Amino acid sequence: MSAPRLTVPLVIESAARMPDGMGGFALSWQPVCRVWAEMRSGAGAERSAEVGALSVVNWRITVRAAPAGDPRRPRPKQRLRLGEGADARRFRIKAVAESDPAGRWLVCVAKEEAPA
Repeated sequence: MSAPRLTVPLVIESAARMPDGMGGFALSWQPVCRVWAEMRSGAGAERSAEVGALSVVNWRITVRAAPAGDPRRPRPKQRLRLGEGADARRFRIKAVAESDPAGRWLVCVAKEEAPA
């Protein structure tokens, strides 16, 4: 296996529950660290959502491996962010696995959802 071309800067984000001031909680995404990645798009589809149609694309995102527990090692239920502000793209991580026998690379199976 040839080494992936890690040319895309991404930020790993974790969800945190923050008090909403009314006795409940709101979900807030906090940056964890920056990683470099290779991104390959997969199948896409359109589905209905509460606010209209959503475009859903599956992605295979390869990053350099890090030991378990290291903040640079992505985990399911986290997300990867590309860019800043309102124009940022977000990829929800569904699964993470080693992509080579030596464990040098991790593949994140992720979904990107955006208004259609």
